Amino acid sequence: MSQDQKKKFTDSGIEIKSLYTSKDFIPFVQEPIPGQFPYTRGIYSDMYRGKLWTMRQYAGFSTAEESNKRYHYLLSQGVMGLSVAFDLPTQLGYNSDHPLAEGEVGKVGVAIDSLEDMQALFKDIRLQDISTSMTINSTAFILLALYVALAKQQGADLSQLTGTVQNDILKEYAARGTYIYPPKASMRIVTDMFEWCSKNLPKWNTISISGYHIREAGSTAVQEVAFTLSNGKAYVQAALKKGLDINVFGKRLSFFFNSHNNLFEEIAKFRAARRMWATMMKELGATQPEAMMLRFHTQTGGSTLTAQQPLNNIARVTVQTMAAVLGGTQSLHTNGYDEALNLPTEEAARIALRTQQIIAFESGVADTADPLAGSYYIENLTNEIEREALSLIEKVDNLGGSIPAIEQGFIQNEIATSAYSYHRKIERGEKIIVGLNKYQSEQSSDAPSFKVDDSIRKLQSEKLANLRKKRDPAKCDQALQILNDKANSDENIMPAVLDAVEGYCTLGEIADTLREVYGEYR
Repeated sequence: MSQDQKKKFTDSGIEIKSLYTSKDFIPFVQEPIPGQFPYTRGIYSDMYRGKLWTMRQYAGFSTAEESNKRYHYLLSQGVMGLSVAFDLPTQLGYNSDHPLAEGEVGKVGVAIDSLEDMQALFKDIRLQDISTSMTINSTAFILLALYVALAKQQGADLSQLTGTVQNDILKEYAARGTYIYPPKASMRIVTDMFEWCSKNLPKWNTISISGYHIREAGSTAVQEVAFTLSNGKAYVQAALKKGLDINVFGKRLSFFFNSHNNLFEEIAKFRAARRMWATMMKELGATQPEAMMLRFHTQTGGSTLTAQQPLNNIARVTVQTMAAVLGGTQSLHTNGYDEALNLPTEEAARIALRTQQIIAFESGVADTADPLAGSYYIENLTNEIEREALSLIEKVDNLGGSIPAIEQGFIQNEIATSAYSYHRKIERGEKIIVGLNKYQSEQSSDAPSFKVDDSIRKLQSEKLANLRKKRDPAKCDQALQILNDKANSDENIMPAVLDAVEGYCTLGEIADTLREVYGEYR
C-alpha cells in the first residue's frame, strides 16, 4: 500500500495525522477560559453545570389541531421548548387554497393560513411559559406577528416572550430555495424585524443564522462555518447601515448548525465558529460581551440518515448528539430514526428525545465545561478549521460579501462541487456508509409509516372560506393598504403586519401585498 493510500482526511479534506503531540498544539498567549472572549471553550463559565442545553423536538405536520396534539405529547415527555415546522405553502407565502399549494399542504410541516390556525396550534399552551423556535424564513415576519397576536390574546407580557424565528433569507438563495422577494427587499424586512423586536420583544432571538441547510445541501464543515458567518456579517452590516446598535441587536442574534458523524471535526467546528464570530463582532464594533457570543442551536444531520437499515440511524444520531454537546450547543433537536422514510412517528420522536436525556443525565459529558479542551487533536483541528474557513470568508469578502457572492453563484457552486465530490466517494466505496454501500442487508425496512394525506388541503380550504365569511372585509382591505403604503416608504412594516394579522388577514394576502411592492426573485 502506498503512503498516499494510508492518508486520512476529515470530510472537509483536512489531513489527519496518525498521532498528535504537544508540537501540534499552538495555545493562545493566554489560556482561554469558558465564558471569556473569544469563547472558544463555551459562552458560559460553567456551561451545562449551570443549565443544560434546551432539548427541542422539531415537529409540525397536517393541521394546526394535529400538530397541537404532538406538542402536548412532547411537552409531557420532557421537551424544554417547542420547534415548529411549517409546510411549503406557508414557507412560500401561499394560502392552502392557492393553486400552487396543491399536493403540499401539511406535508413537511404544519399549514398556517391565519390567526385562527395559530390559536389552534398553541391551544392550551401558554406562550409566556415556553420557548418556541420557528423554522421559517421568507414569511418569518408574518409568523412572528401571528405569534405575537396570539400572545397578546393570552395576556402575555411581550417583554418576557422567548424564542427564535429562523429568518435567515440569505441561505435560502444559496442552498434551500424557499425565498419570495429579491435580496434587497428581503434584507429590509429582516432589519425591520431586528428593529421592532429590540423595542417590543427584548428576549426574542430575531434571527437564527443557519448553516444547517448549507450543510444539508452538501457543504463541508469548513464551508458551513465560512458561509454561515459570512451571512451573519451581512446581516450585521445591514443592521448597522439602518442605524441599529450592535450592542443591542447583537445580543439577539443566534445561529443554527448541523451535526454530522465525524465526531471530532464537528466538535472542532463549533469551537472554531465561536472564536471566529467573537473576533468578527469585535471588529465590527461590538464592545459588550453578550454581543460577541455565538449562541447556537444544533440539529442532527438529516442528510446522514439512511432509508436502508433505519435503526442504524439511532447510533448516528447519538454520535451527532455527543458532538453537539461536547461542542457546547445551547439547544438541540435530535432527528427520529425513521425520517429518511417519512415524518417521525411518536416512537421515533420519543427515542430521539431519550437520546438527549441519556447523554445529559447518564454519560457525564455535561459535568464540566469543554471537556476535550487541551486535546492535541481537537485544538489542532479547531485551528485548522478556523484557518480554512477564514480563507473562504476572504474570498466571499473579495466578491463584495455574501449577497454579491450569492448573486454571482460563487457560494452555490462551492457547495455543489463539495456535494458532488462527497457522493462520488460514496459511490466508489471510498466513504463507507454502513448499510448503504457496505454491510448491506436484504431485509426490507419494518419502520412504522407516518404520512399526511391530501385531504388536509380540503380541510384548510374550508377553514379559509369560513374565515372570509365572518371577518370584516373592509377592515382587512384597509389593513393591507396600510401595509402597502408602509412597504413603499422607509417606515418599519412590522406594526402594519401585526395589525393585519389581528384583523384576520391571511398569510397569503399579506405576502401578496408585498409581492406587489417588491416583486418576486427568480
